[in-house]
Amino acid sequence: MRLLKVLVVLILAAVIGLVGYAYFGDMDPKRQEVRQPIAAEGTGG
Repeated sequence: MRLLKVLVVLILAAVIGLVGYAYFGDMDPKRQEVRQPIAAEGTGG
């Protein structure tokens, strides 16, 4: 029975750690500016 309690505590600690990493971890997307010229219709081309 004691082993079951230890296992439950370890599982709860793993879940709490995973949730904490999801909120506070370095999971921001890398952003960069993208510029791409487009051809507009009716501009005398």
